[in-house]
Order: sequence, then C-alpha cells, then structure tokens
Amino acid sequence: MRILLTGKNGQLGRCFQDICSPSKHELMSYGSDELDISQTDQVLSAVAEVKPDIIVNAAAYTAVDKAEDESDKAYAVNELGVKNLAQAAQQLGIPVIHVSTDYVFDGYGVEPYKPSDPTTPQGVYGASKLAGEKRLAQICTQYIVLRTAWVFSEYGNNFVKTMIRLANQRDSLSVVADQYGCPTYAGDLAQAILQLCDQYQQTGELAWGTHHYCGDLPTSWHGFARTIFAKAEQVGLIQSKPQLTAISSAQYPTPAKRPEYSVLDMATLTNLDVSCSPWLVALDRVLETLKRDTQE
Repeated sequence: MRILLTGKNGQLGRCFQDICSPSKHELMSYGSDELDISQTDQVLSAVAEVKPDIIVNAAAYTAVDKAEDESDKAYAVNELGVKNLAQAAQQLGIPVIHVSTDYVFDGYGVEPYKPSDPTTPQGVYGASKLAGEKRLAQICTQYIVLRTAWVFSEYGNNFVKTMIRLANQRDSLSVVADQYGCPTYAGDLAQAILQLCDQYQQTGELAWGTHHYCGDLPTSWHGFARTIFAKAEQVGLIQSKPQLTAISSAQYPTPAKRPEYSVLDMATLTNLDVSCSPWLVALDRVLETLKRDTQE
C-alpha cells in the first residue's frame, strides 16, 4: 500500500517513518518545506503525482501560545490544510487519517473524554484543530480523526527533553500540578496509525469517524516531571534530581489556557484491538535513546 505522509519532520512524522521502513508499505513523506498543505495547488499536485492509497496527516501548527497572536497561521495549516487534503483524498476516493488534539475540549471534565463528548476549545490552537476536524468530516466519506495528547519522543522539542535540559541547568524547578492528562509516546501513536493502515489494506474498511489515542496512565505535569527525573538519573542523563515544587496553573500563566483535565477515553480504539501507549515503558526507551545519542 502506498501511504502519503505529511509533517515528516515532526515527532510523529519521524516515528512513523521509523516504523514504516521495515514494513511492506511504500511511504512517500513530505515536510512543510516540500509540501505546504495550506496551498491548495501544492496539495492537489502532490496527491495526483503520488496516487496514494491513504493519506496520513501529521502536519500541524502546534505553537499553542503563539497561536493566540498568529491565528491566521494556525488556521491556514490546521483548517485550510486539512480541507485541501480532504478534497484531494475525496477526489481519489481514498481515506485520510488525521491527528488532532485534546485541546478541542475545555478541560473542565472529571471523567475521561469520549470522542462523542461536546467540544469547547479554550484557545486558538484548539479551535483551529477542531475546525480542521469539521472540514474533514464535511468533505470525506472515509476518514479517521485521532485525537491525542501530551506527545513525547526522542525527536524534536517536547516536555521530556525540556525537563532533562532544565535539570542539567538548575537545582530546583517548579512545575504545574493541577493539569492532568496521559503522556503519549509518538512511536506508539505511529504504530497505532500503521495498524489502522494495515486493517484498511486487509478489509477496505475502518471504523470511520473520531477516536482517541493516548497513554495508559493519567498524571499531572508535576508527576510526569518527577518520573522523568527519577528515570533520567538512573540512566545517567542527569547528575541528580532537581528539587521539584508543585505549583498551580495560576502561578504559571501562559497566553493560551491549557485544559485542566484532558484524559482521553480510548474505548472505541481498544475495541478495534489498538492498544493504548504504555508510556512508562516508552519513556525508558526514549531516555535510553537520548543517553546513547549523547555518547555518540
């Protein structure tokens, strides 16, 4: 099967390329410098040239705080870009697997969010991602939206790598403790997407619509940081754990409001035999990779 991947230089894009390399699929990957999905002509031309069997959209504008001042840029990629891919896919009669975010929810929930729960984004980033979801649903008859959260990996910029860098620079750190979610390893998300591609190749069908994919255990950013420091010290990525202070979101104001609670319910995917991300296991793997990279 021929897969067209957008966003190849992001965390998910790079992990997807890693797991696809030994697979039977033919992967055609594009970064934003090669394919600007906000440009209709570029998208139509690329899709017509590649003639993929399925499109995986990992491209996104993800600068959550900057989006508050750069709404045009956020919507250009997160809404218009998805619209362009959806139209190109619909013309070919092929499906799109599109990655979205927990930021489509307001974060005031107390139970894991189901795909069917009402969406009330609190900022531009979440609103632009929700707009993309709606465009996809309006245009495509065959599509999957995968909402995910708290993505980390050995690639790019993410919370894990930031915490390790800060731990090697400071003796103490303050981290928000009143926001809860499920860390998700980009490699596991990539594996789940590949599994869906395999299912589609075998059956020509999928459980079309919106699903959630995330880590298996909820935690706070403070709890996530504490786990990162303990494991990073064990493998020698940091000399010693910094003193860690729990603070509230109010004590760490940001331009964009973060969801206080964004645990996602994965039931619709687990019913399809797609497993959630065992993020503690994945974190060990990422830290070992980062340690190896520092030694090379």
